Amino acid sequence: MTNLTDPMFHDEDKARAHLEAIRWPHGPNCPHCGNIDPDKIAKVEGKKQTHRKGLYYCNECGGQFTVTVGSVMERSKVPLSKWVFAFHLFAASKKGMSAHQLHRMLGVTYKTAWFMAHRIREAMKEDVKSSGPLGGEGKTVEADETYIGKRETPRVSAQRKGRPFTKKGKSGGAQKRIVVGLVERGGKARMFHLNDATKDTVRDVLVRNADRKSTLYTDESRLYTETGKEYAAHGTVKHSAKEYVRYEGEKVVHSNTIENVFSVFKRGMIGVYQHCGEAHLHRYLAEFDFRYNRRTALKVSDRERAEDAIRGASGKRLTYNQTGEAGHA
Repeated sequence: MTNLTDPMFHDEDKARAHLEAIRWPHGPNCPHCGNIDPDKIAKVEGKKQTHRKGLYYCNECGGQFTVTVGSVMERSKVPLSKWVFAFHLFAASKKGMSAHQLHRMLGVTYKTAWFMAHRIREAMKEDVKSSGPLGGEGKTVEADETYIGKRETPRVSAQRKGRPFTKKGKSGGAQKRIVVGLVERGGKARMFHLNDATKDTVRDVLVRNADRKSTLYTDESRLYTETGKEYAAHGTVKHSAKEYVRYEGEKVVHSNTIENVFSVFKRGMIGVYQHCGEAHLHRYLAEFDFRYNRRTALKVSDRERAEDAIRGASGKRLTYNQTGEAGHA
């Protein structure tokens, strides 16, 4: 449980010390040249205090830096105590923290809160390449797709000569945003926003993110029929016949774990965020993945989750142009 009276949420010096302890556990390192030699890094101090607090000087490259340089917090004028508080709010809120709520709790403008929220989501984004695929020999991976919100770029049907795709006169899920999710039982989850859910696009997500030595469990969707043959085993449950779990000796065939991941995600998107631009959906997916992968069931506390997010802020920058489109710097 987060102690909201903790000095790091209210005192700038305490917040700075907290950030430095997380980002620089072995002492300051220069983000400009990578120098970590403590004898070549000096803290800029003086009686007049005309410089920024927490400023360091690198004798190797001559650069100056603070703890926010080289992170999503760089060049931000928001007090560090509010940044630390925002990271904790995002880490502790199971279904998310809206920019409006952040704006009210931090006492910053809505525009600032929205920008902070997206920067924190960028910090929460995990590098799937370095963490490797889910599952493995003797392990189980569940896969499923879900549909949420209305597409901003309507899907067209070639058979209907470019007109929007419909089924029985209704667009149904064809005009909704597509999210494909994978979860390793007892392990981590990953969700991806796809423009189209086809056998090829879903296979690409599966083979890149789930070890083919795993046992794969899905529903009866034909999206997984052929790809499932590439895995050690592929079991399905028939939801259309109201089958949600099946026992085959010691094996328990179901896709309820990934359904639970989607459940928390949808409750957050509908109940907390309410509206999400399609261009930003991948950031919200990263946010929910981050919290699920550090859930309480894995004995991860709110504080540890927030500290992990702050570590993830290193080496990332996120900027937006006047149209609100995301870019990296």
